[in-house]
Amino acid sequence: MRHRPLHAALSAFADEAAWQLAEATADGAEVPFEIIESRGARRDTPLYCYRPMTEAFIRDRKGVLESLPSYPAAVRALAALDGVGDYLRAQSEPRVPVQARERADVALRVFVSRVFCEATEFVITPERFDRAYQELEDALLDGRAEAVVVAPLLGLRIVSAEVPLGQGLSLIRGDEVADAPAEAVWPGAADEPSVLACLTLTNDPGAPAPLREASVRFRRLLTALRLYDPLRVALGPVAWERTAAGPWSIGALGTGGRPSGVLTIPELAEDELRAFCSLVARRTPRAGELAWALRRFELGCERPSAREALTDHLLALRALLEPEGPQSGRLAGRVAALCAAPELRPQMTERVAHAVSLERSIIAGLAPVDGGVEKLLAEVTGHLRALLRDVLCGHLDSDLRAVADRLLAESSAAA
Repeated sequence: MRHRPLHAALSAFADEAAWQLAEATADGAEVPFEIIESRGARRDTPLYCYRPMTEAFIRDRKGVLESLPSYPAAVRALAALDGVGDYLRAQSEPRVPVQARERADVALRVFVSRVFCEATEFVITPERFDRAYQELEDALLDGRAEAVVVAPLLGLRIVSAEVPLGQGLSLIRGDEVADAPAEAVWPGAADEPSVLACLTLTNDPGAPAPLREASVRFRRLLTALRLYDPLRVALGPVAWERTAAGPWSIGALGTGGRPSGVLTIPELAEDELRAFCSLVARRTPRAGELAWALRRFELGCERPSAREALTDHLLALRALLEPEGPQSGRLAGRVAALCAAPELRPQMTERVAHAVSLERSIIAGLAPVDGGVEKLLAEVTGHLRALLRDVLCGHLDSDLRAVADRLLAESSAAA
């Protein structure tokens, strides 16, 4: 097997399809047969045999199969790859759609038909699945080498062996990756295998270098994980890359930071995480105040010093909420308007104002040794994280200053 995310997605779908098709036959649906004529030992003696029309049976239940929970992930995995049209032509499919999603829909139906080719009982066996999968992968990757890039995610634990995230990206327990570099699986003094961010790509001519592509994708994943939960995940500073069965090579990612706690992803939360990571990747802007604030949020998460992290996260909040500059003194009130219930706004305003005051002392080098920086940082980071998350998810308008001022005006009018 060369393409782990594709194999995982199709395996899950084939299992669910087998269950659904078996249930249909148990309810009385019958697989039709066609009569095939062949010649016996004597050329003038025809023989007849019955061949199950499995493909027609599956085609008639296309709508039911498309409603299976594993169907969207399987379609996305196929649509992200080139060569699907080649596979359909190799299988003598009469119509090859132009759109990638439509091609993937047809290819998935053909794939399931190949898994159960000429079968009357819909039972998955390793031999059936491996044969059909090899046909598909040979067509998809013919003439193209596969590249895999892995990097350890510190402070993350998954219950499943692998959590596919789409478009070749997945989270995998390090001990599940054959021949993975020991430094990636056991970073530092870890007492359990790390979770690896794993990106699988077809290394086509003219495509971006795998390590460069992985660096961007891993960064987006890290941002999503840090917005997903307050427990902070960190990405190792280096990644390992290999093409086909070649040796692993190492390259820098330019990341740093230390984890804070351990974020555990149970099986029931995998779909939620998958959807959240996809949403953040799609909605993260490349420029503007929100993009700048996100970058400053990331820098703060990677600072070894809580004092420096506090200044980073206050700068991010100012980019979102205080365009007039710190001299306006409006940041604390606006943060409280957005992040606290009306009755709790005075306390939050006081705490954010205290953080701003401490920031000035930090810049001047006059901050006390025990100034409660860690606690203030946790509060400020929580507010920033909540605002960034709500804007990216569409729960809040991106013009946070206007939203905060409207809430403050409404509160004053009500008083």
